[in-house]
This record gives sequence, C-alpha cells and structure tokens, in this order.
Amino acid sequence: MSVTIYDVAREAGVSMATVSRVINGSANVKPSTRKKVLRVIEELGYRPNAVARGLASKKTTTIGVILPDISSVFFAELARGIEDIATMYHYNIILSNSDQNVDKELKLINNLYEKQVDGLLFLGSQVTEEHRRLLKSSIPVVLVATEDPLGELPSVHIDVRQAALDAVKHLLARGHRRIVFLTERLTTSLGRARYEGYKAALAAYDVPLDETLIVEVPPYYEAALKGMKTVLALADRPTAIFAANDEVAVAAVHAVQDAGYRVPDDFEVIGFDNTRIAQMVRPMLTSVVQPMYDLGAVAMRLLTKLIHQEDVQTKTVVLPHRIEFRQSTRGE
Repeated sequence: MSVTIYDVAREAGVSMATVSRVINGSANVKPSTRKKVLRVIEELGYRPNAVARGLASKKTTTIGVILPDISSVFFAELARGIEDIATMYHYNIILSNSDQNVDKELKLINNLYEKQVDGLLFLGSQVTEEHRRLLKSSIPVVLVATEDPLGELPSVHIDVRQAALDAVKHLLARGHRRIVFLTERLTTSLGRARYEGYKAALAAYDVPLDETLIVEVPPYYEAALKGMKTVLALADRPTAIFAANDEVAVAAVHAVQDAGYRVPDDFEVIGFDNTRIAQMVRPMLTSVVQPMYDLGAVAMRLLTKLIHQEDVQTKTVVLPHRIEFRQSTRGE
C-alpha cells in the first residue's frame, strides 16, 4: 500500500496538519519539527497527492497549454519558453496537441478545465465566438502567438500584419511585381493578418492584386510542395515568394530548385518565424523573426501575474519583429 500523510504524521509524532504545513512550505513550523517531518517523508518515500492538495487549496499549480503541433520547430521552441518560466514559478504543465482542429481545440479547453488547471495558455490559428465563450472563464487565460480580433482576451504576439507588410515591401523595393503568397487558410485570423499586410504592401507600390498569386496550403512541407506546382505552372512566371512559415518556405525553395530554377537568382524567397530550419536549407532562408522563446516566456509570466492577481498594466503584449536576411534573397 502507498504511504499516506497519516503514516508520516504517526511516524514523526506530529499532527497531519503539521505535515501538511511542512509540505506546503508554511513558515508556521518550528525548524526542528520541519527537519524531523522531512526526514520521515524521505525515509518512508511519501509522495504528496497533488489532486488531494488541489482540492483542499483550490489550486493545483498546474497550467494547461494547447498547441497546434508540438512536432513543429516553432511550437517546440515556444513551449520551451513556457516551461522554463513555469518551472521558475513552480507550475507543472499539461501539454495538448490540437492539430489546428477547432472541434478538438474546444474539447481540449473543456478537458483542461475539468482537470482544475490554475490557468490556460492557448495557441491557435483563430479565436471564434465559441472559443471566446469558453476562454472567458473563471480561470486566467492568455493567448500566445494568437490574436483575439475583439481584443478581449489577454495575449502575447507580434504584429503579424506589419511583419507581412515589411517582408513584401522588401521584395517590392527589390523590383519584384509578381510575388506569390503561400498562406494558410485566409479564414484564420493569422491568415487574414498576413493577407492584409501583403495587400497593403502591394497598394503602397501601386501593384494590382493578382488572386492567382495567392495560394492557400496547409502549413506543412508536403502540402506546400503540391501548392508550388500551381505556382510553377503559371504562364506569367512569378519572381518572388512570401511564405506563411519557414517549413512552407523551404518547400518553395526545393520546388523551385527541382524545376531547374535557382534561388535567389530566379526566385527570391522569404519565410516566416525564423526557426532553426531556416539555417538548415541551402541557400539559407531569409525569414521574419518571431521571438518564439520570448513569446512563450512572456505569456507564461503574464499568466502567473493574472493567477496571483498582481497588477498588470496591459493585457496585450506585442513583441518586436524583424527580418533576418540570408541567402534566399539577394540583399537588403
């Protein structure tokens, strides 16, 4: 049978309340008593029941995190930022993959609430009314690398529209007029934000919007390779590509090379996120820098403040972005 708090109290010759105070780090315990209780805990191999403690304190020191895809380099680095700050503030993480499926996201939110998490970090491509209804709950929630169109939910992100505008304007300034936009679905908030930036950049240079240059693809390598077949089949060949993430951008580079063209001589390519994969492809990829680790770390710190009801001056944090220029473009 497992060791219980009653066994520890009996062996140490103290009350169960005293053992509980020692476990929870209460200062209201004599040093000699604390030392004795800790020694007995170690000797008996007692492990406090986190669920029982949570029921008693109404706190589980557990944070729920919903990610689209933990296998993604972008989300893995972001999750590391979350975990490091969570560890610093003594929180445990329950990590869930949503596969960018709205129904699954909603189910996971409910599941994490049932587990009595103290707070929730949500990373998704969109925030619908149903998302908002669930996320505006009795526990603190912070959106990460995700924007609430209504600005009601706390969030940490970059200005995606401005980042897209900056990337496309760079290509326009280089003389490109037929710029492909490889994007996730435009019905998502992130897809729309990048699309608005793309359109604004074209308008700034009086370049008409050509819908044939907007290619919607799932945000993965294999899907982007298929999407590039449409691009390369265009009669009036494009000369530049702006991709929604680095994985899609790498697929674009490879598709261009497989078709016998050169990057950046025939096609200049800009990715998004500046993940490690950007430096693994040849030529190395120019990419919009999203500070992945910082997004996770800042969001987790904001969540701890909300949990402890600390003073928070702003619940929307916009981190800076920039473009890291490498060999897939011809110069700054």
